Amino acid sequence: MSKAIHDLVRGVVDGSLSDDEVIHWLRAVFEGGLSEGDTIALTEAMRDSGEVLEWGSEIANLVVDKHSTGGVGDKVSIVLAPALAACGLRVPMISGRGLGHTGGTLDKLGSIPGLSVERSADEIRQQVERLGVAMVGQTDALVPADRRMYALRDVTGTLASIPLITSSIVSKKAAEGLSALILDVKFGRAAFMVERADAAELARSMVDVANGMGVSTKAVLTTMDQPLGCAVGNSLEVLESVETLCGNGPEDLEELVCVQGGLLLEAAGLADGMQTGALMIHDSLQDGSALECFRKMVEAQGGDASILESDASLMRGLGLMDPDLLTTELCAGADGWVEDIDAMVIAEACLGMGAGRKELGDEIDRAVGAILEVQVGDRLEEGEPWVVLYHRDEVAPQTLEVLLGAITLSDEEVKPVSRIAEMIE
Repeated sequence: MSKAIHDLVRGVVDGSLSDDEVIHWLRAVFEGGLSEGDTIALTEAMRDSGEVLEWGSEIANLVVDKHSTGGVGDKVSIVLAPALAACGLRVPMISGRGLGHTGGTLDKLGSIPGLSVERSADEIRQQVERLGVAMVGQTDALVPADRRMYALRDVTGTLASIPLITSSIVSKKAAEGLSALILDVKFGRAAFMVERADAAELARSMVDVANGMGVSTKAVLTTMDQPLGCAVGNSLEVLESVETLCGNGPEDLEELVCVQGGLLLEAAGLADGMQTGALMIHDSLQDGSALECFRKMVEAQGGDASILESDASLMRGLGLMDPDLLTTELCAGADGWVEDIDAMVIAEACLGMGAGRKELGDEIDRAVGAILEVQVGDRLEEGEPWVVLYHRDEVAPQTLEVLLGAITLSDEEVKPVSRIAEMIE
C-alpha cells in the first residue's frame, strides 16, 4: 500500500492522474479511512512532493514550530514565534490566511505597513538562520501535492476526513524540516471541531503521524467558546500581540504562549521541563528580548519597524487612528459577573463589518474589529462598556441587537478557568 500511495501522490503532482481519478481515491479515504501506517505513508509522500527545508547540524535540533486549528482572536503565533527565537530556538513559521470566522496569521501581519510574507524556501532558510524566526506564507516549492488535493477535497465535500486533514497539516509542517512541533487543537462553539471528542481524535491522529515521521510532537486541546484575549480583528490583534510582547497581554493569551513555548523548549532540550521552559518564555516577554526579535523580523521582511517605537506610532501604523474609522461602545444592561462571551457572535459581527473573508478572493478591512473591555470572571456594572467596535459604516441595528446577546452575566461571582483542557502526546 505504501508504494501505491507514493505513486498516487506522484500522479497528483505530475498530472498523470486525472481529477476524476484523484477524486475517486479521496472519496474512498473519506468513506473508509486509512490505517495509521498508510496515513504516515501519505503524509511522507506529500511532504516529499516538493522541497523540504534542510538545516545545518548545529541548529537542526532547534528548529520548531506550532500549528493551531484556528479560532477567534487566536494571535498566539505572532507572540510565540519571536519569543521562541529569543530563547534560542529557530522558527520557520509558514502560515495561512483567514476564511470565514477564523482569522489568519498572514492577514494579521499584513496590517504592518510594508511587511511582506512572500519568501522563497532559500530566503526562509537564510532568515531563520540569521534571526531565528520567519513568519511567511506557503511557497509554491513546498508540498505542491496538498494544493491540488485540497482544492479537490474542497469541491467534493471530502474535507472532514481525519486522515486527509492530518496529512494536509502535518505534511506542510514536516516540510519545514522540524525537530519538534506543538499542535493547538481547539474545540468549542467557535472552533473547527465543536466537540471535544472530535478534536481529541484529530489531535491524536496528528500526534501519532508526526511522531511516526520523526518529528517530536505533542498536542494541547484548548477551548474556543470565548474569544482568545480581548482583540478580534487584524490590526487590533497585532496591537494586542505587541502589548503581550511587552509583557502586558491578557492572561489567557500569555498562558497559551508560555505553555506551548515551554513544551517546545523542553522538546528541543533547552529546558528541563515544560514549566522551566514556560518561565523562559515569560521572561522573554518581560525583558524585551521577544519584542526585539519581532522588530528584527518585521524589518527583515520589509515592514516599517518604526511603528513599534511608541503606542501612538503603533496605532497610527496599524491604521487605528484613521479619521474614517468609527467606534461604538456596547454597555452592560445590568450588574453582574461575566459568565460567557460568545466568540461566534463576536466573530460573525466582525466578519460582517469587513474584518474577514466569506470567500477566498474577498478583500478585508484590517482596521475593523472589536476590543473586549472584559473577560470571563470580570465584574461589570450597569451602563459600563463591555466591548468597543471599530467600523467604517454604521453598524446595522440587528447586528447590535445580536451582539448584546453575546454576553452572559451572573449574579454570583465567576471564576475564570484555564483554556487548556488536555495534553496529548
